[in-house]
Amino acid sequence: MKPVTLFPMFLKLSARPCLVVGAGAIAESKIASLLEAGGRVRVVAPEATQQVGSWAQSNTIEWRQRPFQPRDLEGMFLAVAATSSTELHEQIFALATQRGVLCNIVDVPPLCDFYYPSVVQRGALQIAISTAGQSPALAQRLRKQLEDQFGPEYQEWLAQLSEAREKLHSTKIDPEERKRLLHEQASEEAFEAFLRNRHQSKRST
Repeated sequence: MKPVTLFPMFLKLSARPCLVVGAGAIAESKIASLLEAGGRVRVVAPEATQQVGSWAQSNTIEWRQRPFQPRDLEGMFLAVAATSSTELHEQIFALATQRGVLCNIVDVPPLCDFYYPSVVQRGALQIAISTAGQSPALAQRLRKQLEDQFGPEYQEWLAQLSEAREKLHSTKIDPEERKRLLHEQASEEAFEAFLRNRHQSKRST
């Protein structure tokens, strides 16, 4: 079977309404990632983990403590389902599709409009890995390799690059020259120089 072609993108979820059906350990991790991205999360489940209950008590999320109802999808941007019911999952995906709501049924690739990638994060730097649901284990192994390759120092360097970029954009300069300087600042040689300076600074303190 030919693998589906995915459109890779990084999505701004700030203040967008997101539905999570289920509130067990797996759903909890999905809720956490949506909250981290600034999503406005509604959870529907009769029972919840202690953490999900705590989020609800602090009004971090809205928890509707009951079984799923079709109207829960109204006004949602995306929906994630992680329950033990295959029948419910199929119902949620069908209803979400009818309403134009992006849907992810956890661990059921055919019932997913999008996948959760394995992510390496170093501050604003994000490297996402997806196998289109074919082998999450491979995605996790590659993530670990990339975590070794892109250490915490990349967070500091990116912050430095951001400051340098802002300065260049606030200066009257030929666009082509600005582009050349930006690429020069982000080069491998510039990174090695950053590491040397970083090492020297730590030695002198």
